[in-house]
Amino acid sequence: MELGMENGASYKEEEEEEEEEEEEEGLGWGKSLPVQSVQELVRRDPSSVPERYIRDHAERPKDRGVVSAITPDIPIINHGVEEDLLCRIRKAMGGFFNLSYEEKKKHAMAPNDVHGYGQAFVMSEEQKLDWNDLLYIIVEPTEQRRMKYWPIIVPDFKDAVEMYSTKIKRIAEELLGNISLLMNMKRDELLAMHGTWKLSMRMNYYPPCSRPDDVLGVSPHSDGSSITILLQEDDIPGLQIKYKGEWIPVKPIPNALVINIGDSLEAWSNGMYESIEHRALTNKDSARMSLATFVNPDENADIGQ
Repeated sequence: MELGMENGASYKEEEEEEEEEEEEEGLGWGKSLPVQSVQELVRRDPSSVPERYIRDHAERPKDRGVVSAITPDIPIINHGVEEDLLCRIRKAMGGFFNLSYEEKKKHAMAPNDVHGYGQAFVMSEEQKLDWNDLLYIIVEPTEQRRMKYWPIIVPDFKDAVEMYSTKIKRIAEELLGNISLLMNMKRDELLAMHGTWKLSMRMNYYPPCSRPDDVLGVSPHSDGSSITILLQEDDIPGLQIKYKGEWIPVKPIPNALVINIGDSLEAWSNGMYESIEHRALTNKDSARMSLATFVNPDENADIGQ
């Protein structure tokens, strides 16, 4: 598929062909029901928090044993991603979420998919919702990119994503190589087991919330990936990991990347490396963004062998 389609007159026809191919090949990565934009909700009425976002008491941050002590997380510094590139990818994310709602809707998720703009994994009308809008895109393999979800109207978006993902891929290769050695495998063995791996990105926007103790930015979950590489805001906390039954804040370190172990790597390592349950909180005064890059094995890879 041609990547530079900004000026292509046949953009719509190419996307329709891609959708037909995706349906035939079974490339769907899940589904989600359409829901309203939290960012637009806050824009219309900053004090409004609809009941569907209010968590049961047992789920609320203030009632879940959140402690102030910080335990060691897995930050990576001196990772080789230049500060200028980190600024560019953050600016690209901000450029998308600062578009008008009408413009962002052009990249909205289809009802049977999780690619694009919206909220992921909304499976029922009764489900509690996250205080979060997101943009989910596939970066690699390039032939599986769905360019209709890439907001090429945002200056530098495509170039910033491609340059950042190239750096992240190198970090992932180094991490997987070192983990292979720790698992008493050849350095390239774990990487080879991935087959044609998939690199995808989830760009998150958490608007300010007038009731941050009653909602969650992202519900507790673990990632299905091998590893997830997270870029946080430098000065606004929000990520928490579950450790010994307690929710522990992950303190942001300027320009650091945070590594989460995913379900696939836990299975491959027979539990030597445990998948990390995590969630995200909201902030009363400030919006927050984050970028999660998922390293996923090929769909046909043997996991847990």
